[in-house]
Amino acid sequence: MKKLLSIVPRWFPSLFFMLAIFAFSSQPGDNLPSFLDWDYVIKKIGHMIGYGLLALSYFHFFKYDNKKYWLAWLLALLFSFTDEFHQSFVTGRNASAMDVLVFDNLGSMFGLWLYFIYWRKHEKKIYQA
Repeated sequence: MKKLLSIVPRWFPSLFFMLAIFAFSSQPGDNLPSFLDWDYVIKKIGHMIGYGLLALSYFHFFKYDNKKYWLAWLLALLFSFTDEFHQSFVTGRNASAMDVLVFDNLGSMFGLWLYFIYWRKHEKKIYQA
């Protein structure tokens, strides 16, 4: 029971980002804002940021174990597939394999890559002290 209680709080960031992504993808197409000429770019950057944060939150759940970064990436990608499937049922929206395979995938990988860049930089400082 004690182990379960230590695991639950580590899931909160992941649950938060999954709910946020689900809420955005549940919006009917007519309710989405238009960014005029920048609409496509801004929405795809939103995909990348959202899934980058989701992958990092999964990595947090795994206690930043370097051997499990691939699992954090895989979980983010799997959630992306399920979210696109869900989005196919929302009025005015459609599922896009390109969103999953390109933007969500790259966002997940980029988020984890940024973490490793940051971690290596600060790891060196710790060992030099």
